[in-house]
This record gives sequence, C-alpha cells and structure tokens, in this order.
Amino acid sequence: MESAIDKHLQCPRSLSRRVHDDYQPPFPMFAGRSGDDLTQVVMAYLGVQFREENRQDAVRAMQHMVSTFKLSNGPGNHDISFHTDNQGYGNFIVVGYWRDPAAYCRWIRQPEIEQWWSSDERLLDDVAYFREIIAPRAEQFETLYAFKEDLPGVGAVMGSISGEIQEHGYWGSVRDRIPASQNDWLQPGEELRIISGDPDAGGRVVVQGHDNITLIRSGQDWMEADADERQLYFTEMLPPLQAGMDFLRDEGHMLGCYSNRFVRNVDIDGNLLDIAYDIGFWRSLDRLERWAESHPTHLRIFTTFFRVVTGLQKLRLYHEVSVSDARFQTFEYINCHPMTGMLRDAQR
Repeated sequence: MESAIDKHLQCPRSLSRRVHDDYQPPFPMFAGRSGDDLTQVVMAYLGVQFREENRQDAVRAMQHMVSTFKLSNGPGNHDISFHTDNQGYGNFIVVGYWRDPAAYCRWIRQPEIEQWWSSDERLLDDVAYFREIIAPRAEQFETLYAFKEDLPGVGAVMGSISGEIQEHGYWGSVRDRIPASQNDWLQPGEELRIISGDPDAGGRVVVQGHDNITLIRSGQDWMEADADERQLYFTEMLPPLQAGMDFLRDEGHMLGCYSNRFVRNVDIDGNLLDIAYDIGFWRSLDRLERWAESHPTHLRIFTTFFRVVTGLQKLRLYHEVSVSDARFQTFEYINCHPMTGMLRDAQR
C-alpha cells in the first residue's frame, strides 16, 4: 500500500491526516505519478459560448482552438467537451494540459494565438469566448483513478501511475492526497474581483482570482462498458449525479461554488462521445469538503458509488482536484453572458 503523496513530495507533517496509519481502504484506487522534474502544470479551459442558431460558427471556432494545439509547444494532452448552461447557451470547452509552464508561455505568446485572442474581430463574432487557466504547483494537486491505463486529464502528462494507495474512501481524503496539505490549511485569499470590463455591457472582462481557488474535474467514461454497466450508469449512477451537478450549477453560490459545469466529451466535429465530467470551481477546498460531507445531493452520489464500485469492470471513474496561487490564474471573458464562470460571483 502506497501513500497517494509521492515520496519526493512528502515532508514532516504539522497537520495530521484524517485516518490512522493502519487504515485499510475498502477497494483499490490509484494516483498519477511523475518524477521530481515536474514542478508545475498548466490546465487551460478555453471556451466558445453560443446560441443554437450560431452552432456552426461555434464549431469552427472550437476547431480553430484545437488546431492551435498543433503549433510548437502545444499541450501534452487535450480533450473537447460540450454542455448547455442554465441560461440556454451552448458551450464548447477545449481543455489543454502542459507539464511545463515555460512551454505553455511560449505557446500562448505565438502571434497566431496572441493576436487572434486580442483582435477586435473577436468582439464582432457571433459567438463568445472565455479562457480559465490555472497552473498548480506539483504539491497543489492530486489525482484519483479506478483504473491504471490511458489516464485522462492531468494524469496523461504525469507519465506514470502508482500502486494501490491508502488515502481514499473516507471524508477528507482529497485533502490528504494533496501534498501541500501536510503543512497548509489551503485557506482562500481575498475575493474574486473584476479588474477590467463590465459583464452586463459585454465586451472583454477580466476577473482577478485569489489564492487557493479549488478546481475539481470528476469524470465517467463508459465507452468500453458492456450493456449491464451502461444500464448501471444510466439508471443508478447518473440520476443522483445529474441532480447534484444541477444543484451546484444553479444554487452552488450559496455554498461557495463559483461555477459548475457538467459536460459531455465531443469529437472535433462536436459529436457527443460516451465520456462525461464535471468542472467545478470553488472558493476553497474547505467549501468543497463541506458540500461533499454533508449535503444530501452529494451524499446520494457517494452512497451510490460505494454500492456499485466493486462490481465495475469497464466503466472508468476518476477525478483530479487542485488549488492554485492567484498569480498563476487567468479568467478572461469576451461577450459572455454575466452568469458565465467567475463573472457571476466577482465583485464589481
């Protein structure tokens, strides 16, 4: 049994774990591994927002974003998703992962990207855009997988996978898997603030984040699942999951959830795939933990998962959780509606 925290990231604790050293988890789970050469990663969420009548324009904009990943210093892994938000807008989100922040900086500063994003033409397009980018340090994120091959998300750029880990299957295990939690309560900084633009007026809006904004990506992949596992997912797992995600999307601001999007993966033409995941931005890890431990919407998700997890063979479940420093966050919006992402809760 291994610790979820890799050896080179372990240090003497001033804050204790929630379980004793002899704790035995109820089923096997695994964590992504990387060498000490990985010191920071970049997670870039690049969005296209649109009305249905402009869907083809949105598809072309999404395809353009994906094409830029082929330029030098592009990401080591990416995926594309779609969801309809609670204002009725469609959203494509292209997500790129870099294991080297310097490579990301070289990539984004290329004229093909920098000039396209900053061009006044973006203000005249029939679609809107956003980019939400965080760059957690190696000690600021954790991963958890129920499988060991073809890791999605940040796991794909980490390079390896652990053996069975100890820190899972109990409340507070996410925190215990984040290396920084050995000596840091990971409390939030100040508040979200709009530092330029006006969401109600449209145009370009920039939001300043704060330390320890928490991002969770929690996924389900049923592409290889057989008929029985698909039935299990759609009839038992998905209903409480959908209800919980809808609650956070619509009412999560009361609990400290800045933004929640339950998305479905798509191909380059926008066709739906049999993969889904949640993208949740929270004020702090503490706020996320409170919802997870006590709110009925998550308790239904959690108890359903525990009931079925030991029988899963091809249904792939995972998540990744990170905190990040304000100086390594970017939240920009172009003509997005004022309920998009960080716009809703940012102080004006």
